[in-house]
Amino acid sequence: MATADVTVMGGGIFGLAIGWECARRGARVVLCEAERIGAGPSGGLVGALAPHVPEQWNAKKAFQFESLVMAEEFWAGVREASGRDPGYARTGRLQPLADAAAVALARGRETGAEALWRGLARWRVVEAPGDGWAPESPTGLCIEDTLTARLHPRDAGAALAAAIRMRGGVVEEGRAEPPAGVLGQRRSPGALIWATGVAGLAALSADLGRQVGSGVKGQSARLACEAQARPQIFADGLHIVPHHDGTVAVGSTAEREFDAPDTTDGQIEVLIERARALCPSLRDAPVIERWAGVRPRARSLAPMLGEWPGRAGHFIANGGFKIGFGMAPKVAEVLADLVLEGRDAIPAGFRVEDRL
Repeated sequence: MATADVTVMGGGIFGLAIGWECARRGARVVLCEAERIGAGPSGGLVGALAPHVPEQWNAKKAFQFESLVMAEEFWAGVREASGRDPGYARTGRLQPLADAAAVALARGRETGAEALWRGLARWRVVEAPGDGWAPESPTGLCIEDTLTARLHPRDAGAALAAAIRMRGGVVEEGRAEPPAGVLGQRRSPGALIWATGVAGLAALSADLGRQVGSGVKGQSARLACEAQARPQIFADGLHIVPHHDGTVAVGSTAEREFDAPDTTDGQIEVLIERARALCPSLRDAPVIERWAGVRPRARSLAPMLGEWPGRAGHFIANGGFKIGFGMAPKVAEVLADLVLEGRDAIPAGFRVEDRL
């Protein structure tokens, strides 16, 4: 492979992960972030790397599964290269089961997980632990999966940026446009990758003359609670995620309509009270941060990857929405394959032209 010039626009999880993977493979990488690393939704709080249910398998679920499986090695490499802890741990997840119908459905999915997850992780119905961490279960049972992991969003972003620099790459904050010459006479081979979140979706929609995605606001909170080794909890649509720094994140809302993109309101207070009611260990835990941000949501709910139609040498990586951190290792792999080696392993339904 010839040494390539790769310019990545956007310092969120997709842009950073792609930049690291390209640098790891020997490319000369310049990553430009309009504000600062972690300024957008990739600088939030939750960091839940959780799988879809193991049934009705499709390209999106398979892609996410592969990414979650490869995450441990990916983040270990980032940690080794950067000397910084991204906060990754595969601690699993518990989901209480509300009634007999939910139990029957969950038991049916056990069989699906055995086949679809290929023995690499487990999804099973177990007795609720009753240990003061997990919510009370009306049936006394819960789902336990061993694929779910956690990642500290801000620490992960800082670790990726440091890893890129350690491989000789440049990470420049406060730059919203590519460096001079990148859009014109770039050295060949080369690539310009746009991983610019909500702003990127708007730019792509304007260029293509149709709406390909939009922003969805989310609010979350961080509480002080020493629960580092505990599994995640998913109950009543709420994620409760213990982090390595002695905090627990809870989230999040999903707001299609909003006035203020980065301010919290009464919805976060409702979310905090729900988390306290679900998790006994959080009842007296102080809130140390409330956060709000707008996440990029593609219309198909799958990431948009691949060439920017009509722009030679330009590529898109966008639409991570709620699963961007879990998808990032695989997104980085397939984009690096495409721009460095010309190998297209992007699943059907993920390409930009699939929206047209």
